[in-house]
Amino acid sequence: MSTPGPTARRDDDRTAAARPRVLVLRALGLGDLLTAVPALRALRRHLPPGHELVLAGPRRLSAAAAATGLVDRLLPTTATGRDVPADLAWSGPEPDVAVDLHGNGPPSHLLLQRLRPRRLFAYAHPGTPGIEGPVWREDEHERDRWCRLLAWYGIAADPGEVGIPPARAASPAPGAVVLHPGADAGARRWPPERFGAVARELHRSGHAVVVTAGAGEGALAHQVACAGGLPAGAVLGGGDDVPFERLAALVGQARCVVVGDTGLAHLATALGTPSVVLFGPVAPRLWGPPADARHRVLWHPGGDGSPRPGDAHGRLPDERLLRIVVDEVVDAVRALPEPEPARAGESAAGPGRTPVAQA
Repeated sequence: MSTPGPTARRDDDRTAAARPRVLVLRALGLGDLLTAVPALRALRRHLPPGHELVLAGPRRLSAAAAATGLVDRLLPTTATGRDVPADLAWSGPEPDVAVDLHGNGPPSHLLLQRLRPRRLFAYAHPGTPGIEGPVWREDEHERDRWCRLLAWYGIAADPGEVGIPPARAASPAPGAVVLHPGADAGARRWPPERFGAVARELHRSGHAVVVTAGAGEGALAHQVACAGGLPAGAVLGGGDDVPFERLAALVGQARCVVVGDTGLAHLATALGTPSVVLFGPVAPRLWGPPADARHRVLWHPGGDGSPRPGDAHGRLPDERLLRIVVDEVVDAVRALPEPEPARAGESAAGPGRTPVAQA
């Protein structure tokens, strides 16, 4: 095959630049990306052929974004924590449409407005009165929030369309129970000794158990594995993140996932893998899995009806998270149905209602 010359390459670049482009801002984490899948699917379905859908997000999410099958290209962003990026390295003509799925407020609105998109989809905010959009609701599930935004602009979106295609790779531990003790904040980390007790009990009853760790979480994962009496090699990741294709293969072919309110819970949802999800400072009605017997939510708010009774970014485990005990997690795992792989592009949620244990 011959290599195109400089003139041909310039023509290709001009052709690519001339494609209508839709820019979606969601410069957050893995769980945030996966809760936006229904909205991304609705956008993809709505766009005429030939449009390019560009996601502005952290470079570390490039493989995950590609795995959704909904994004043509990732525009890498840089920001601290959950902050809005200071700028976007956008080049070429202005976006045909810019969509703010990052949050609600002037920082993200103005960031997109600077690119002069022909249309901007965003929630209304008094700090940017020129943007007409729906009213923001604090007490709304993240999937519902972004689907409602698109619906306001005439784009039908179904928050139940959470599924992504299964990974093509083989799992490093097919059929295992996957424990993920990490989370971005201590408030959402169930104590490692309790994860270890769950690991020990499940391993003793015949389950293969593995512990996953994100970058910098190796010590935490090894503490859980040691407390659980797991064999060498039971910890995956820790120095760096587990590569997404390998992680998706592990989760997609797992017996189930036991996890806090963090990205791996949403990956289990997206792949149709049974899960037990432990909630503390934030109510599952804001970030929990869909209504599906495959997912068991454990949450003990103690009579507080607030959707955010604690600090989701606090340093210490939330008091509601600490009300969850080892035996109820083990019992929840044993009560889960066998995995039923979701079909690519369809909802990974089936009929029924997710059981929520709360007191």
